[in-house]
Amino acid sequence: MSFTNDEMNLMCIYNTGTREGTLNALTAMREYLTAEETELRDMTDSVVEKLEKMNDAEFAALDLYPDFDE
Repeated sequence: MSFTNDEMNLMCIYNTGTREGTLNALTAMREYLTAEETELRDMTDSVVEKLEKMNDAEFAALDLYPDFDE
């Protein structure tokens, strides 16, 4: 699964250590987004969709360290 740099950074922020936990954290965060936060909503939806297609082993293999330089 291919994630953008921004998607990886978003997962780093909401990473709980497990795929399911990260999915739950992102889903919960999404509920607090305002109508104006369309870019973050779209990115969150993209990450959630990709995480749902992964298995736990694939998630564990991700290098989830923030990279704000790119």
